[in-house]
Amino acid sequence: MEYVGNQYTVAIFAVLLAAGTAQAQAPARVIAPDSAAEKGAKDADKARVEISGKVQGDYIFDFKRVDPTWNATLRPSKIPINCPGDPGCGKDGETIFSVKQTQIAVKGFIPTTAGEIKTELSLDLFNGGTTNSFRLLNAWAQLGNWSVGQYYTLFMNIDTFPNTIDYWGPNGMTFIRNPQLRYTMPFGKDMKLAVSLESPGSAIDTGKVGAAAPGVGIQGRTHYPDVIGRWSLERESSQLQVAAMLRSIGWETTTTPDNNPSGTKAGYGATVMGFLGVGKGKDRVTGQLVFGKGIASYMNDGGVDIAPNLASREAEAVKSVGGFVYFDHYWSDKWSSSFGASMHRQTNTDGQLDNAFHEGRYASANLLYYPAKNILVGGEVLYGRNEQKNGQTGKDERVQFTAQFKF
Repeated sequence: MEYVGNQYTVAIFAVLLAAGTAQAQAPARVIAPDSAAEKGAKDADKARVEISGKVQGDYIFDFKRVDPTWNATLRPSKIPINCPGDPGCGKDGETIFSVKQTQIAVKGFIPTTAGEIKTELSLDLFNGGTTNSFRLLNAWAQLGNWSVGQYYTLFMNIDTFPNTIDYWGPNGMTFIRNPQLRYTMPFGKDMKLAVSLESPGSAIDTGKVGAAAPGVGIQGRTHYPDVIGRWSLERESSQLQVAAMLRSIGWETTTTPDNNPSGTKAGYGATVMGFLGVGKGKDRVTGQLVFGKGIASYMNDGGVDIAPNLASREAEAVKSVGGFVYFDHYWSDKWSSSFGASMHRQTNTDGQLDNAFHEGRYASANLLYYPAKNILVGGEVLYGRNEQKNGQTGKDERVQFTAQFKF
C-alpha cells in the first residue's frame, strides 16, 4: 500500500508540474478507448462518457446520541434505549463533521449494432464507522429492455425520495441497492411493466432460542432469488408505481452435521409509491405505503425478516408496515423546503426478546438555499424515535447544516 501511495504522489506532482510549465497549451485529452462506438452502429457520433458527482460537508449537532457507527445520519433503529449497554449510550450532546455524502459517478453511452449500451458506476464515502472509504452504490448496465448489475431494487422508487439533506432519509420507505437481472417492457408513451430477479437476503432474529442456546449457529440461507414485478405510470409532473414481491427466506444451522434445524418461509409484500405535482412550479407531494411479511431487508431502516414463534415451535415471517409522506416546496428559484414524516412498524413474535425492534418514527423539515448553479447550502431539523417490543423507547433530535458542490 505504501508503494502505491508513493506512485500516486509522484503522479500528482507530475500533473501539477506540467500544468505550471504549460500555461499556454490546451489541457490534456481524456481518452477512453473502449468507449468508441461500434462501426456501423446507429448514432455512432453520440458515444460519450459522463463524469459527475458532488463534494458535500455536513455539520451535525445531536441533542442526544446515536450508535457512533451511524452518527452521520439519523436512523431510528440506531437510537439507544437500554443504557448502559446499547451502542451510543453516553452523555447527551455530540458534534459531528462528515464528508460521507461526497459521491462520484461515471456513466457511459456506447452505440453498438445491438443497441446503445448504458452503464453507470457510482461510489460514495458512506461506509459504516468513523473512517471515510469508498462504498459501491450502483454498478449497472442496460442494453435495450434488459439490465444487469447492482441498482435500486424494483421494489422502490428513487424518484420519490424527498428533498432532504439527511443521508438515510425516511425510515418507512423501501430502499436497497440490490444485484439483479431486470427486464422492462414499455406500454405506449406513459406506462411500463418491469420484472426482476434480485439477490436474496435474510435478516434473522434467533430471539429466545438464541438466548437459550447461544452456540446454536443459525444463519441465513439464500436458496432462491427474490422475484419482483412493478407497474409504472409516468407523467410530466406525476408518477404512480405499484410493485409486488415474492421471496423465500431460508435458514440453516452451522453447528450440526446435517445443518438442521433448517427451513424456509415465504415472504411477500406490496407497495404503492409515487409523487404528485402541486401548482405550476416544482412543488410536489411524495410518498409510499408498503406492507408484507419478511420484507424488512428491503426497508430503509429497522426490523427482521424471520423470528421464532414459540407457540408453533417454528420460524415465522415477521409482518412489516411502513410509509412516508413529504411535501417539497420551492419558495423561489433560490429557496426551497421539504418537510414530512415516516414510520416502520413490525408485529413482533412471541419468540423475540423484549429489546427487539418494534417501531421507528422519523420526521424532518429544512430550508435550503441555492446561491448559484451546482451549489446548495441549508439547514435541517430532525426527530427520531425507536421503540422496542416491551414498549420502551429512545428519542433523538438533531440539527444538520450542509454545503454541497456538484461537478
